[in-house]
Amino acid sequence: MNIEKIDGRRFFYFFYAGALRLLAHQQEINKLNVFPVPDADTGTNLASTFRSIIDTITPERSYKHTTTAIAEAALTGARGNSGIIFAQFLSGIDQETCECQLITVKDFAFSVKNSIKYLYEAIADPVEGTMLTVIREWAEYIQHNYHERDFRTLIMKSYEVAARSLATTSHKIKELTSVSLVDAGAKGFVVFLEGVVDLLKSNDLKKLIKMEKPAVADEIEIEVEHGGELTFRYCTEVLMKGEHIDKTAVEKLLEDYGDSIVVAGTPGMIRLHVHTDHPDKVIDHLRPWGKLVFQKADDMMLQYRVAHERKHSIAIVTDSACDLPDEYLESNQITMVPIYLYMDENQYLDRVTIKPERFYEIITREDHALTTSQPNVKSFINLYSRLTSHYDSVIAIHLSSKLSGTYRTSLQAAEKISAETGKKIRVLDSKMLSGGIGLLVKKTVEAVKQGLSQEEIVEKVESWRHRVRVYATVGSMKQLIRSGRISQWKGWLARLLHLRPLVTINEEGQAIMIDKAFSLQGGLKKIIRKIEHDSLLREEGYVVLHGNAPDEARAFGRALEQAVGIPPSGYEEISPVLGLHLGTGTVGVTYFKK
Repeated sequence: MNIEKIDGRRFFYFFYAGALRLLAHQQEINKLNVFPVPDADTGTNLASTFRSIIDTITPERSYKHTTTAIAEAALTGARGNSGIIFAQFLSGIDQETCECQLITVKDFAFSVKNSIKYLYEAIADPVEGTMLTVIREWAEYIQHNYHERDFRTLIMKSYEVAARSLATTSHKIKELTSVSLVDAGAKGFVVFLEGVVDLLKSNDLKKLIKMEKPAVADEIEIEVEHGGELTFRYCTEVLMKGEHIDKTAVEKLLEDYGDSIVVAGTPGMIRLHVHTDHPDKVIDHLRPWGKLVFQKADDMMLQYRVAHERKHSIAIVTDSACDLPDEYLESNQITMVPIYLYMDENQYLDRVTIKPERFYEIITREDHALTTSQPNVKSFINLYSRLTSHYDSVIAIHLSSKLSGTYRTSLQAAEKISAETGKKIRVLDSKMLSGGIGLLVKKTVEAVKQGLSQEEIVEKVESWRHRVRVYATVGSMKQLIRSGRISQWKGWLARLLHLRPLVTINEEGQAIMIDKAFSLQGGLKKIIRKIEHDSLLREEGYVVLHGNAPDEARAFGRALEQAVGIPPSGYEEISPVLGLHLGTGTVGVTYFKK
C-alpha cells in the first residue's frame, strides 16, 4: 500500500527510527572522525543532538507543528559541528514547509531541496566530500523524483543514492583518502536513513515505540593515527536568542577568531559553532547581539592528549574555583570543569568564556544581576564516560559542598559511570575554596607522579585538607550585599565605616567571618598574625590570592616574606565565581599549617 501523504506523527516516527539507529552506531561513527579535526566525537555529538530531540518532542497530527518542534529542539540541543549542521538542515525544512496537517511527496521534495541553501549559508567555508555533500545529493534526488507518489519507494531509493554518495567521500578529502575512511558526519546521516528505511520495510510501529533508547556515551577510542590537525584549541558553541539577529554579521565576527564556523537557526534563535583559541573574546563580542542561553567550550587539545599522550593512569579533575594557573592545569593534564556564572540571565563558563580580568572590569563599570550555578549532571556524565575510557581510575576534588552543588552533581555522575564501567571514580569534597583547593590538587598531582594508588591518594587528601588554611580580607561589600550574603543594612553600615571583613573556611567547609578591620592594610596585618600563630609548612610554601588587586597582592607578598622568611610560591587571581561574592580588591593567602 502506497504512502501518498504523511502527517506530523508519521514524520516524527520516521525521525525517531533514524535517531535510534544512529544512537546504536555512535561509537562506529566516532572512530571515523578524523576530519576536520581528529577529536573522535562526531558520533557522540550527533547522538546527543538526536537524543535531545526525541526526548523532548511530543508528536502532533499537524505536519508543520511537528517540523517546527523538531527544528527548535534540534537547535537547542545540537552538539558539535555535525550536530549543528544537521540542526540547520532541519530548520531549513521547517522554514520551507507550508502550514499544513498533511504533506504530499511533491511538497516534501521541494521543502527538502530548498533547505539546502540554509545549510550552505550557515557554513562559513563549505567543504565538499562531507556530510554537506551527501545531504545535498540525497535532497537533489528527492526533488528530481517529486512525481513519485509513494513515500516508501522514494525514501528507499534515495537511501541508495546517499549510500553511494557516502562511498565517494573517502576520495574527495585528502585526510580521508590517506586513511581510506569515509566522512564521519556523512556516515551518520546515512545511518540515520537506514533506520528510516527499516521502519518503512517492517511498518512495525509498535516494535519501534517499545525499543530502548541507547545512551549517549563519550567512551571514545581513537584508532586512527592520521587525519586533520588541531589548528585551534576550543570547540566553542553558543545558543543565543534575540530579535532580528544578523547571522551573516555573526559569521563574519567569528571569522576573526577561528575556523570550522557554523551559524544555524533563525533571526530569533541561533546556534553557532567555532573552533577558536579565544572563546572568552568570542563570547564578549556576542554579548550585545542577544541573550546567551547556553555555552560550551571543549578543550580539544586536552582531549587529544588524553587519548594519545596520557601521562598517568589516574585522571585528576577539579573545578574552576581551584584558581590554579592554566599552564599548570595543561602541563599536568588536569581537567578543569567550569562552574556556570550568570549575568542578567546570560550564561558564562567560569575562567573559560569569561576571564577574571574581564569579569572584574564588567562588574566595576556595569550593574548586573549576578548568580552562579553548578555544572549539570550530564556534563559530568560525559566527562567521566570519556575519562574512564582512557584512565584506570579518576580522582575529582571540588569546591566545598557548603558553598556549591558542584560536588553533589559530580558525585551523582561518578556513581552512575562507575557502576556502568567498573572503573573507580572518587569524588572528594575539598571543604575549601580558591587556592586551598589548588594546594590539594597540586599535592594530588605529586602523589600520582610518585605512583601511589588511588586509595592511597584519597586517604592522603583526607588528611591534607585538615591542614589547609585560607584567609582573606574582603574587597567589596557591594558584591556581598548583591549576592545576599549580607543584608542591605549591615552592608551599608560596613561601607560607611570602611569595614573590611576577614573570612576563612571552617572545618565543615563553610565561609565564616573571623574578624574585621578598618582598612586593607589593617586586615592584612591580622592575617599575618594568624599565619605566624599557625606556623606554616615552609617546604610547601604559600600562595597569595587576589581579586583584581595585583599591586596590593604584591605588597602583601612582600610583607609576608618579611614575616615568615620565604617569598610566596605564586600569585593567583581568584575566579569570577568567587569574585562575584568577594568582590574587587579582595586579598588573601592559602598555605599548609604544620
